[in-house]
Amino acid sequence: MIDTVRAAVDQVLALGARYGVDPFVFAAIYIGAIPFFILFSGLAVRRLRTKRPAALWIVAAGLCFVSAYLYLAVAGRGIPVWVWALLALLVGYGAWSAVRSAQRKLGNR
Repeated sequence: MIDTVRAAVDQVLALGARYGVDPFVFAAIYIGAIPFFILFSGLAVRRLRTKRPAALWIVAAGLCFVSAYLYLAVAGRGIPVWVWALLALLVGYGAWSAVRSAQRKLGNR
């Protein structure tokens, strides 16, 4: 079991080195952005409920949502096209899901 985990970690680290991305930095950004995404989304919903502009908080939440992928775009080298296509699908679905969740909180659906 330990050998399998060690082999998996070694493989991820090798992929990180191959593409110029530190998997630990990526994971830290990905996980670290979650509380800020929740905070900024909540602030946006609160402002929308009171009919005030929420663009700043929506943009901040969006940047948190894609921050790890921005790191990948800046630090990565030679990332395959299929990875970008998969990430585009995941980000698109996540954005759609976040919008639906906000609409439910606003009582629009």
